[in-house]
Amino acid sequence: MKTIVLEQPGHLAFGQSVSPAASSAAEAVVRVRRIGVCGTDLHAFRGRQPFFTYPRILGHELGIEIAAIEPNESGLRVGDRCAVEPYLNCGHCVACRAGKTNCCVSLRVLGVHTDGGMQEYISVPPDKLHRSEVLTCEQLAVVEPLSIGAHAVERAQLRDGEFTLVIGAGPIGLAVIQFAQLKKARVIVMDVNEGRLAFSREHYRTAATANVQTDDAIAKLKAITGDDMPTAVFDATGNADSMRQAFNLVAHGGRLIFVGLVQADVTFHDPDFHRRELTVLGSRNSTGADFRRIIALMESGRININPWITHRIPFAETVDRFPDWLNPEAGFIKGIVEL
Repeated sequence: MKTIVLEQPGHLAFGQSVSPAASSAAEAVVRVRRIGVCGTDLHAFRGRQPFFTYPRILGHELGIEIAAIEPNESGLRVGDRCAVEPYLNCGHCVACRAGKTNCCVSLRVLGVHTDGGMQEYISVPPDKLHRSEVLTCEQLAVVEPLSIGAHAVERAQLRDGEFTLVIGAGPIGLAVIQFAQLKKARVIVMDVNEGRLAFSREHYRTAATANVQTDDAIAKLKAITGDDMPTAVFDATGNADSMRQAFNLVAHGGRLIFVGLVQADVTFHDPDFHRRELTVLGSRNSTGADFRRIIALMESGRININPWITHRIPFAETVDRFPDWLNPEAGFIKGIVEL
């Protein structure tokens, strides 16, 4: 079968591999139909992704059809369309025993720690498949990035009417925005890209926006919040400088939630941190419960991802066209590879 391999930073290549063996009780064989491309994939292409080794088959945002599966408790059948929860956990470590499968001690993520879905077929544990009889494979491929934002918002325990700042209006930031709005938070968006700020205003009617390059961030946030500052701040940039500065943007007694991931140290001024009694939360991946909740919200029309998908390419053109998505002028938010 055909595969696309990231052989080293900056170099994707077509390859051939053996199709997965027949299904078993532990593994279903699925036909990959749609692959979402996100910042993780772009960072890996640039050589900047933590926990990453080469060569690697990318692809952790997957919309699939089941090709072969054994009888199972979930009633999944051949032909079912599913989103893939790409977090392969051990099931018995301290985190798994607590139900926190998203941060398993020996977690392996498809397309990061082990080969992912940029291939025609892949084997997946049946309990990592989440079916929808309504959503398309393209919509199902976007459940995973939505789940990152949904999980972060659950971690923050937002309150109705709370001023909430989202730093970074890429796909993960946009997911945070939508789920924060479902909690009825008053969402402010901050970014360096005016186009992305305009996108958030147009499609998600955010309460306010701030451009880091042209605005005095602290002064603007104080003006918006009545001098209080946001009580919940999500940093979805994966940028160490932004993450350090985010400590200065949280209200006294507030929470700072790091959704983005950076291969660097993040420091803060301890006296100021203590003076304001800040709570800092890390948010990693998501859980099966997040996937099921998001699919239900999408099926009911409460979550709309159509504006996200700015680029689509056929599988056969991916090697040649993938590098174009790194160009800031491309206006890339979310790309979909079609098989």
